[in-house]
Amino acid sequence: MLKRTFDLLLSLLLLVLFSIPLLIVALLVRLTSPGPILYWSERVGRYNKNFYMPKFRSMRIDTPQVATHLLGDAQNFLTPIGSFLRKSSLDELPQLFSVITGDMSFVGPRPALFNQDDLIELRTQKNVHELRPGITGWAQINGRDELPIPTKVEFDVYYRNHASFFLDLKILFLTFFKVFKADGVQH
Repeated sequence: MLKRTFDLLLSLLLLVLFSIPLLIVALLVRLTSPGPILYWSERVGRYNKNFYMPKFRSMRIDTPQVATHLLGDAQNFLTPIGSFLRKSSLDELPQLFSVITGDMSFVGPRPALFNQDDLIELRTQKNVHELRPGITGWAQINGRDELPIPTKVEFDVYYRNHASFFLDLKILFLTFFKVFKADGVQH
């Protein structure tokens, strides 16, 4: 109950604080590439239930729906401001709406793409699928895009076994520094 209340209050506060940046980013996405402002990514949520997670679109509209590291040369698919959005994590801001709806939390395992069968299967075997996915998580601050799937899942298991309000605060604090330094962002 404390986690959900914290999620709701913080997401509402951040939506108010970031309302101007949200509008600016939306305008920049619209002006720099054809297509919609938001990309609705099909993700796997709690108990392996699929949901659609909004992100500011950083990739061209003809980009295949696979994990970025599987694209070969992801740079070729970025929009003119896509690299900046991804490195600054501004593309993630619309996920605040997923926190409000309850599909996500601020802290938890990053939601898998609907077609990441290996990640979904391993998380299910380790009971990580019981957790609400997060905007950030223990694996995010320990490697982000650089981690192989088994290592990522081990970080998710650690989080599941040690979850607490104080661990969430630590992860949020460390995420701020990771985002500021663009640590672990490959594209």
